[in-house]
Amino acid sequence: MPNIAFLGAGRMASAIVDGLLAQKICAPSELACTDGGHGTALALAARTGITAASDLAALLATADTVVLACKPQQLATLDPRVTDLAAGRLVLSILAGKRLARLAQVFPRARNVVRAMPNTPGQIGAGITAWCPLQPLAPADRALIDAILGALGQVVEVAEPQLDAVTGLSGSGPAYVFEFAAALRDAGEAAGLPRATAWQLARETVLGAAKLMAQSPLEPEELRNQVTSPNGTTFAGLQRMAARDFRGLVKETVLAATARSEELSRD
Repeated sequence: MPNIAFLGAGRMASAIVDGLLAQKICAPSELACTDGGHGTALALAARTGITAASDLAALLATADTVVLACKPQQLATLDPRVTDLAAGRLVLSILAGKRLARLAQVFPRARNVVRAMPNTPGQIGAGITAWCPLQPLAPADRALIDAILGALGQVVEVAEPQLDAVTGLSGSGPAYVFEFAAALRDAGEAAGLPRATAWQLARETVLGAAKLMAQSPLEPEELRNQVTSPNGTTFAGLQRMAARDFRGLVKETVLAATARSEELSRD
């Protein structure tokens, strides 16, 4: 693997580093990071054995690939030397809301620029990341992107106009699942269960159902029907969800997040 430099050393950068090392895709000596003086780079380096670079020039001196993992608002305040220092390198951005056209302004001499939208389950290698390139990727660079983002879980290539919908669905989606699990817990408590028991049952039900979906070739509706007997308990619950237009609410939720992503991308 070519050397990979991380501009930013927060949770997602740490997750990528952990995945690359755990899967033995990279050695610690092939990875370096910097954080602009916030201390996260030193902590990541101490934990993993990668290099915490003293400054931008040192970070990019031997790097072939740059992973842009700082806060999105920091893009505008990056060291102006980055334009020259990143020349000829592959730039991978995981900055929410920063379009390829904007990234290309900051890295006009990069070998190529790739924009990606990971999600938080990537912190345990169970995420899914959608990505798109500025220009078609060379085979070696495609393999690099697959390796780096694959450290977080599954990957899927999309067209850039679809990334706002990706943000609304899978980027924000874990929060919707967490909210549903909390609602399931609260409902169990309301039905008479101790809170701790209700939480255990809710958590393991969501986890088990997700695993079953992942391993089954069936559509979710078919799996739902396997649980549902005519006029039974599940049917009664599903009727109440339908009466309140549960699917419509989820659709509105994803569309609202998608619209907000579109707004942020125009900033």
